[in-house]
Amino acid sequence: MTNNNRSQWDLGRFLQTLTYFEVIPFLNWIQDLIQGRPQDNKDRLDGAKQVGVILVAGATGGLGKRVVKQLLEQGYKVRALVRDIDKARSILGNDIDLVVADITKPETLTPLVMANIQAVICCTAVRVQPVEGDTPERDKYYQGIKFYQPEIVGDTPENVEYQGVKNLVEAAAKYLPKASEKLIFDFTKPSTELKNIWGAVDDVVMGGVSQSNIQFVEETALFAGNVSTANSGGFASVRTKNFTPGFNLSGYEGVELRLRGDGQRYKFLLRTEAQWDGVAYSYAFDTEAHNWIDVRIPFSAMTPVFRAKTLKDYQPVDASKICSLQLMLSKFEYDGELNPKFSPGGFALQVESIKAYGGAELPQFVLVSSAGVTRPGRPGINLDEEPPAVRLNDQLGGILTWKLKGEDSLRESGIPYTIIRPCALTEDAGGKEFIVEQGDNIRGKISREDVAKLCVEAIEQSQACHVTFEVKEGENPAASTDWQRLFSQLQPDSR
Repeated sequence: MTNNNRSQWDLGRFLQTLTYFEVIPFLNWIQDLIQGRPQDNKDRLDGAKQVGVILVAGATGGLGKRVVKQLLEQGYKVRALVRDIDKARSILGNDIDLVVADITKPETLTPLVMANIQAVICCTAVRVQPVEGDTPERDKYYQGIKFYQPEIVGDTPENVEYQGVKNLVEAAAKYLPKASEKLIFDFTKPSTELKNIWGAVDDVVMGGVSQSNIQFVEETALFAGNVSTANSGGFASVRTKNFTPGFNLSGYEGVELRLRGDGQRYKFLLRTEAQWDGVAYSYAFDTEAHNWIDVRIPFSAMTPVFRAKTLKDYQPVDASKICSLQLMLSKFEYDGELNPKFSPGGFALQVESIKAYGGAELPQFVLVSSAGVTRPGRPGINLDEEPPAVRLNDQLGGILTWKLKGEDSLRESGIPYTIIRPCALTEDAGGKEFIVEQGDNIRGKISREDVAKLCVEAIEQSQACHVTFEVKEGENPAASTDWQRLFSQLQPDSR
């Protein structure tokens, strides 16, 4: 007996799907054995690393290299802005994204440098060293321990501390997302890594014959193919591999897709557990043929489903551990109901970006300045009690004056920021308690290691938004720091 709606099932494509998504470990073990791939965790997908890029300027300096190291240790995706790539490789290693640019030359701050940035940490500083013959170069005056007569070498404080910072601020303003958003996938600039994350999951896994794929064309992700209802099938989809750990989107209201479709109704699904055939949260949306639209999907509006069957009284989306995302075209809605806009045959959906929206405003630009920037020329200042940079501001090309102008360029930009003014920087191991104040009056010292921690923590603290503060180390060691409490002591700058 022949069923006119039966077609030959593709066993090879079924096994290929299971292998790609590592559903059956034995299949992947066989593939690794054949291809000679090592069994390790290097290919593990970390959700945190997929959410935007943290751009670090001044990444090869004493502070910058520590910021890079701590960002990487916390799972961030880092891009280091450097002037000398060979020097940067020797300092930062081979496993980091390096881009060559010079903040004093705005034409070098190209889309390649700025693309997909989520935040900027600026650790650039003019080069200061002891006057030649005063002391060996390694004993730099700014270690905060000994004083040697300093001099500026290389570019001027005006160019680096002010104009360079201003150039970087203006470039970042064009590329940073809205402060309440977090970019998850930017398909306008797909990387090799991104191309290896998404794969097709069609009804071949249920015996059907539909076929789809995802291609990166015209600065978009193109989800396209052919949906067939043969063999009781009728869906095609593309899905990410599982992220371990997942995306942490807690604090956000939902996900927004920028897309152009063909007039059909599609589904967006996410999972908070790593099972292949487990519970998903689904949201159906309509497209407009040939028109770009923004589709906002509140987490609260997503329906928990298992194989398109709704689960009553199931727990809501846990946005802190989103393991995978999926786009689907299906003839079914939920619980056997049909998709009223479904049409079998060819389809195409272009996606430009996927991002979280509705989060708290977080700092997107952290600038490391210096304590003392407001003190040169301030009435009542006793120069004998001030650090060298204040006493010698004029001899050092107005270094603090230009740092303050650099700060002002950031404050006036509209970018959510944190401006950190450390006291004298040292090479100590750190680990002391933080003492923070505002008003630019404190004196002391602090290790670069601890300032790097401040920079990294600031980008995740809403209380650090639009604040300027000075910091030094206390006498006592600190086993841990309550970052939320530390930043909540600070008052926002007047705006």
